[in-house]
Amino acid sequence: MNETEPGPRTPTVTPFHVADLAIEGESMPVMVHVIDHPDGRVLVDTGMTEIHPDHAEFVERVMPLDAQLDVGGIDLVVNTHLHADHCGGNRLFPGVPIHVQRRELADARTEDGYTIRDWVDGPGVTYAPLDGEVELLPGLRLVPAPGHTPGSQIVVVDTGEGPIVLVGDTAVWFGELDDPGTEGQRLVRSLEPREVWLAHVREPWSPTTR
Repeated sequence: MNETEPGPRTPTVTPFHVADLAIEGESMPVMVHVIDHPDGRVLVDTGMTEIHPDHAEFVERVMPLDAQLDVGGIDLVVNTHLHADHCGGNRLFPGVPIHVQRRELADARTEDGYTIRDWVDGPGVTYAPLDGEVELLPGLRLVPAPGHTPGSQIVVVDTGEGPIVLVGDTAVWFGELDDPGTEGQRLVRSLEPREVWLAHVREPWSPTTR
């Protein structure tokens, strides 16, 4: 009897809700995402693990990723950018190179008020600085997307039904994808994505539902 071998698995994305911010009187979730790729588990952004005194008035609560997920099972880590609500969990991955654009890392380390530098360069935190687009795994690319910050990047996951894109804050709400206004947002739309995961919205944006 011949057995049929399973075909290649399609990468999947799982969101994790790791904090809530208080922005202009409204609560805004902070989401990070795990990509289950056939060649490894990729974490996109690391959220927050504590409330820093400098940002206490803007943070309602944190639900650290390591309380929700076995962080030891993550193979690769990506920062879309290095604002505090996206890199506060970098310390959970000591010795694991975190993939970020070189421009973003330089700005985070030198520009006053940009982020919380103790979180960027916390104990054991190491980086793999990138200069432009790179294929991190087969069919999984990191692509510069200037706009929210000059060094922002997005994650593009190719599938047979159109790409899945994880954008960090390249778009903060759906309207910025409906009517893109930055180079990064226009890039996302030009990819003709199947779905787009944002860092401050629980569900993905999809052109078929707009």
